[in-house]
Amino acid sequence: MPIFSRFLYLVLILVCSNLSIGQTLILNIAGENETATKAIDSLGYQKRFDNYNGLQLEINNLKRQLTNLGFIDALTESVTKQNDSLFEAELTLGKRIDNIRIYYGSSFNVKLLQSINYKSGDGFFEIKITEAENYLKNLNSKIAEQGDPFSTLQLINVAKLNPELISADLKIVTNQKRRIDNIIVKGYEKFPKSYIKRFLKLKTGKSFNLKAIRNKVELLEDLRFASKIKDPEVLFTQDSTTLYLYIEKTRTNNFDGFLGFGTNENTNKIEFDGYLDLRLINNLNYGETLNLFYKSDEIDQQTINVDADLPYLFASPVGLQVGLNLFRKDSTFLTAKQYAKINYQINARHKIGVGINATNSTNLLENDTEILNDYKTNYYTLHYNYTKPQFYDPLFPINFWLDFSSGFGDRKNNLGTQNQTVFSIDTYKIFNLNNKNSFYTRLNGSVLTSDDYLDNELFRFGGINSIRGFEENSLVANLFGVINTEYRYRLSSGIYVHSVIDAAYFENKLTLSKEKLFGFGLGLGLLTNAGLFRLNYSVGKTDNRQFKLSDSKVHVSLTATF
Repeated sequence: MPIFSRFLYLVLILVCSNLSIGQTLILNIAGENETATKAIDSLGYQKRFDNYNGLQLEINNLKRQLTNLGFIDALTESVTKQNDSLFEAELTLGKRIDNIRIYYGSSFNVKLLQSINYKSGDGFFEIKITEAENYLKNLNSKIAEQGDPFSTLQLINVAKLNPELISADLKIVTNQKRRIDNIIVKGYEKFPKSYIKRFLKLKTGKSFNLKAIRNKVELLEDLRFASKIKDPEVLFTQDSTTLYLYIEKTRTNNFDGFLGFGTNENTNKIEFDGYLDLRLINNLNYGETLNLFYKSDEIDQQTINVDADLPYLFASPVGLQVGLNLFRKDSTFLTAKQYAKINYQINARHKIGVGINATNSTNLLENDTEILNDYKTNYYTLHYNYTKPQFYDPLFPINFWLDFSSGFGDRKNNLGTQNQTVFSIDTYKIFNLNNKNSFYTRLNGSVLTSDDYLDNELFRFGGINSIRGFEENSLVANLFGVINTEYRYRLSSGIYVHSVIDAAYFENKLTLSKEKLFGFGLGLGLLTNAGLFRLNYSVGKTDNRQFKLSDSKVHVSLTATF
């Protein structure tokens, strides 16, 4: 064939096929009647195409959508070319069927249908045909959660039972169930294995479920010493499943201290007080916490507290917490408390524990009195702790904290044995109003129940970590409650200012006193490279004492993370 003839032949083919370059084809689709046409138009099909193949694909796609809506008899009657760019397609929809009856075999696990709203019978279930696709996806996800991520579902032998109902057989194509054979940590290779097993609850031999694994890995955000780098990944081989976790170690050691100064009411001289709070977390890569606390205040009181928290001992779900507390009141008395607790981590946020406390207090004065003498106590204790973190907020990493403890035991001294109970609560919550404004509130209190009391066994409170505007540990009570509130305003991501409005109530049955206390002031928080710097100015007030600027307290503290 001559070259010119070949060229004419190709041109004729292109013209007949309506595939000429740059031409736009328009499609209109109608049904057998007005109601059918409205049903088609409601699906919003595409109307403009670059070529005829795309136009034909859209008609086929529309038919699939109509079938999913229950028009299983939908047929393409004709596709007519009206002019060079316009095509008219006519579809016959037939009667719409609402329900489909799906039959399953004897090996099918009927429990998988518990979350589906369906009508059941002997070996089948009926659902709305419009919801069939979503139901089958949900069903397939549940099968995957049982360890078969490569399973597929099919509806075969589709038939019309009657004009109102169609039926189909459910075919499940299963593969060998997958289980986690290996767990490999990348980034922080020394991440405690006990936390993988007990905290994240990921174990080898468990059925593979990627969705559940991702949810568990999100619990890393509840840990202070580790965080997730990226989502977990899985390597499937013919005979094994390896899970890769991407974790990084974060700085969590804390050094907290403050310097406080105020004017002595009697001498009108400036006096200083301060404290040190050192917390070492996960330095040995076991998730352990070691605390060292020391405080000395202007009324000649010293406190030393040493505490060790060892979670998941020997990869078990229980942990051990032991500690020693020493308190000295000038030359009046010295109290030493030893305690041990067995903790059980219910999940990432809840922890319960039982323990024992032993206290030995010594009167440093020459003579014992009815309200001050040597004693020993032994308590059996119950504890509960709840922690809810506030993700990605270096200023306020904890949103909600609750710590409750109770003790039941007795006190022994030269006057005899006295049964006692003690209850303590410490909780706070941050209410985030928006990105800049938040409201912080804290409740802290304790109560000691006994037939009689000694001065050296009562609670001592007051100061920056209690009711502000009062000297550290200057208030003595057998019952007290403190409410701290702060309205916080963020000037930037690392600077905030806040109000100080505190209230307290306490009772002292030794002195037969009951009193209400109030603290007011302002504060500033600044996140620096060294840590969180805080400055508080507060004034205390009682029912019987007016405000005096000379009684004001200025507290400076720095919480450094390293």
